[in-house]
Amino acid sequence: MQGDGEVLFLGGVGEVAVTLGHDGLSFLPLHPELGSSCLSSIGLLPKLENKIKFSDVYAVELLDEGPVCGPWNTRIVAQGKKNSEMHRFAVHVITRSRKHPSQLVPCEYLFGHKDPETCKSWVEHLSACINNEQDRPKNLMVVFVHPLCGKGRGCKNWEMVAPLFDRAKVNTKVIITERAGHAYDTLASISDKELKKFDGVVAVGGDGLFNEILNGLLNSRNKISYPPTPEGFGYFGSTEKCQGCRNDGLNNSTATSDAVNVMLRVGSNKSDDHEPLLSTGKSVVGLDISSLNPNTESSTGDQVPPVFFPNDWFRLGIIPSGSTDAIVLSTTGERDAVTSALLIIFGRRIALDIAQVVRWKSSPSAEVLPTVRYAASFAGYGFYGEVIRESENYRWMGPARYDFSGTMVFLKHRSYDAKVAFLENENSHSFAASAENVADEVQPLQSRRKRSRKTICQANCSVCKETSTPGQNSEDEIPNSSQTIHNNPKWIWSEGRFLSVGAAVISCRNERAPDGLVAEAHLSDGFLHLLLIRDCPLPLYLWHLTQFTKKGSDPLTFKFVEHHKTRAFTFISSHDESVWNLDGELFQACEVSVQACRGLVNLFASGPEV
Repeated sequence: MQGDGEVLFLGGVGEVAVTLGHDGLSFLPLHPELGSSCLSSIGLLPKLENKIKFSDVYAVELLDEGPVCGPWNTRIVAQGKKNSEMHRFAVHVITRSRKHPSQLVPCEYLFGHKDPETCKSWVEHLSACINNEQDRPKNLMVVFVHPLCGKGRGCKNWEMVAPLFDRAKVNTKVIITERAGHAYDTLASISDKELKKFDGVVAVGGDGLFNEILNGLLNSRNKISYPPTPEGFGYFGSTEKCQGCRNDGLNNSTATSDAVNVMLRVGSNKSDDHEPLLSTGKSVVGLDISSLNPNTESSTGDQVPPVFFPNDWFRLGIIPSGSTDAIVLSTTGERDAVTSALLIIFGRRIALDIAQVVRWKSSPSAEVLPTVRYAASFAGYGFYGEVIRESENYRWMGPARYDFSGTMVFLKHRSYDAKVAFLENENSHSFAASAENVADEVQPLQSRRKRSRKTICQANCSVCKETSTPGQNSEDEIPNSSQTIHNNPKWIWSEGRFLSVGAAVISCRNERAPDGLVAEAHLSDGFLHLLLIRDCPLPLYLWHLTQFTKKGSDPLTFKFVEHHKTRAFTFISSHDESVWNLDGELFQACEVSVQACRGLVNLFASGPEV
């Protein structure tokens, strides 16, 4: 089909000479005087391009015989025939929204010809070219749809985007979650042999459902060491108290058995986008793989190498349907179900840092029992944890309960005694506060600090590319993200009364905070952004919080705010009911150690367009 081109009819244009090249399809109108602009069959195109790149095509579809409209929606009469019916095929492509450059818009080119074999031949050739595009998924293991998240948007969004997956011939298995922990139990119990048959897993829900899927996958498949801890933290010298750990040198303890994931049991099993991760006792004994991928042959009895993370083949995806969808906004720039679905279909890939959170004690009087959890966006204590706990009393309010409970917790203005130690990052500047200089905030307009220019993470981010991505591990190689930490780390202690302690893994953008909690946080640079908010007068704290709602502002320049870019930190509190917020999920812990696991998972995303 290469060469001078074959004459086809193109909807909105008329007769065109079509040529198939190595990277796309090009066409030349034979009668340009009849009109140059057109309407696509799905929606308006900014301007009809004369070339279609294979990298922009998500599906090719052979259609039934029907009309093909010419310029100005006039019907084309084929070869002198009085009827306007033609054999047709559609090339489904994407274009970008003019107003929102991160948003992908599906549209189609409708071609027609009098000969059905010609249309069929074009479809076969174009499909073969598209199939040569690397990284596009063929089988998505499961699509977990949260039926109650975001006022029931989960099922509605899936019904809207499911035709895109069908059109692109991506095999999916849909599971409607029926209880808290359903997705976690399914993924934690699926065998590695079954997991290797698929390209990824997709969550149709909010950040909470994604957190559940993340922890289910990593429960027994992440073999990296526990986070480093400062000298004097106290647990590694006593093997009697930490039987599941062994000293690894740099105060890095490696679990000798699968870590137990325990969540604070709150509320009932009725859930929306905030779905607590619980061990329900209902085990899921594998999945019916024949229903997921009927063309895959069984190979019982064969030894399958274990699956570890990070790896370079398995990816996670999100169809945003929650209350905030911070992970999607931070990684794609758009809270749009269609855009996220298309990014999954095209197989876009970015590495994503994950925070490993190890709870050593749930309360000051509890026994030492290391419990591992993972967070993709944020881990927060104090104000952040209390808002989630308070919201459990108002589940009947839906997503509005977060605003209400946030106001209630804010008015209580509660602070907590705590000690925090973090690893110094020699290549960045921290912005620290002390208990003494908080009193200087009497004249707040003179208390703001100036910070250096931010480097915002975006598609093809140079900062994330500078750091080697540990996703190219062999099957039998156990990755260790702690290898990025120097042999003689310098720990810095900060203690006093804090309104909140938080660690942002990514920027955490959302509709209420357009720049996120930390605008300059990157997706895969191997760092956490530790935010320590010291006790301060209520009006100043309000001023600090309102700065998050203003695009271009900097809420981290107050003197009572400490901002540290670090790879790991340790937290100790004597409070009896200490709770953390991990991606919107409650986690009771008074002593934790946290580290950034660089590029631990791959996401179906490409980074936000700026």
